[in-house]
Amino acid sequence: MDKKLPFSQVLAIGLMLFSMFLGAGNVIFAPMVGQQAGTNVWIAMAGFLITGVGLVLLAIVALTRGGGTVERLAGRVSPLFATIFSILLFLSLGPIYVIPRTTSVVYEIAVNPLVQNKSNTSLYLFTFSALFIILTIYLSWNTSKFVDRLGKIITPIFSILLIVLIAKSFITPMGRIGEPQKDYLSGVFIKGFTQGYYTMDVLAAFVFGGIFIKTISSLGIHSEKEVSKLFIKAGLITIIGLVALQMSMAWIGATSVEAIGFKENGGELLAQSAMALFGQVGIYMIGTVIFLTGITTNVACLAAVAEYFERIVPSVSYKKWLIIFSALSLIITNFGLNTILTLASPILLLLYPLAIALIALIFANNLFNGHKTVYSATMIGVGFVAILDALKEANIAPETINHVFGFIPLFTNGTGWIVTGIIGFLMGLFIAKARKEPAILIDIAGQKIN
Repeated sequence: MDKKLPFSQVLAIGLMLFSMFLGAGNVIFAPMVGQQAGTNVWIAMAGFLITGVGLVLLAIVALTRGGGTVERLAGRVSPLFATIFSILLFLSLGPIYVIPRTTSVVYEIAVNPLVQNKSNTSLYLFTFSALFIILTIYLSWNTSKFVDRLGKIITPIFSILLIVLIAKSFITPMGRIGEPQKDYLSGVFIKGFTQGYYTMDVLAAFVFGGIFIKTISSLGIHSEKEVSKLFIKAGLITIIGLVALQMSMAWIGATSVEAIGFKENGGELLAQSAMALFGQVGIYMIGTVIFLTGITTNVACLAAVAEYFERIVPSVSYKKWLIIFSALSLIITNFGLNTILTLASPILLLLYPLAIALIALIFANNLFNGHKTVYSATMIGVGFVAILDALKEANIAPETINHVFGFIPLFTNGTGWIVTGIIGFLMGLFIAKARKEPAILIDIAGQKIN
């Protein structure tokens, strides 16, 4: 029989989940939207919050309805799609992109400003990244301790520091909200919508599902129904925290121009804003915040990817996968932040539309009777344009692609996949009805009903 958890424990679990989502992307991208959007900031943030926050809760609910793991969710399309999508997802959220990016960002903001001798930057980066990833391994070693380590210790510390920084920005603003820059003069909502991709939180929701379920199982919660309820409660706590954070970060960015001017990235923007608000002490404050949010992100991602690969390759243990992926992360980290960030956009523009389409299909499942053909046709429609967007972002024949496929509505704004996805959905529904495919319905606990 499952234990009944007190609210304090549920809150700790929610804070744990919040700390897993709260990484470098959450703290860096919203301030840049605020600074660039200027007086249009709240329109831009409306779009940003949809993809950067709102879809996170929907992803959590979709995951519980779809079977609890991303493989079972994506398996509604096909086993091959589930395998390819899951592997790309976990590798991107783990050793190929997120862990190296997070480690590099922490170094650039929390460590590099304090380094006196800039001639040995590569050595300093290697030394720091090795120590940081060793700490990540240590904190990831035992997932049963996640709630105590992340939810009860680390999250409150960086939350207090962030609250102090944010409160100061409201009490004594750095300046007035500036004028919108070129990219935010028109299509502001769509621009904010696509910028929300960069938080990677919708993808992270799929990745963290397995490790979350494993963690709460150690607390005596085992039934899928109770796991789903707890997942959603923790998700609500996470969403409230993320909305407050993103809006506050956007405010800091929007009011920063008079004090620090325009910056090239969110890390530099936050560091300079912290100094403008608190002087030299601000550098240590934001450095501590970035360090703690970075370590929680790394721990969550490393544990999740190791847990996933242990499931698909059980002959290699969870702890061995931790070592393997940590070593790979360390190597990629030391190629430098610019190289790592270059990989980001194409990956996101490919995976994000597919993830959003999966979420939408799970919620609409019973409306189209869960027909497999509908899933497959929709993902083909979405994936076709997502691949084109990824190629353009990688600077592979962008002009040719725009010329040939520019007739697709919303294509130039990076959201043409919505149109082709709807077309795929309708075609799949027509084919499924013609074939008289059997219904595969979902009840509220995420179980199949024939």
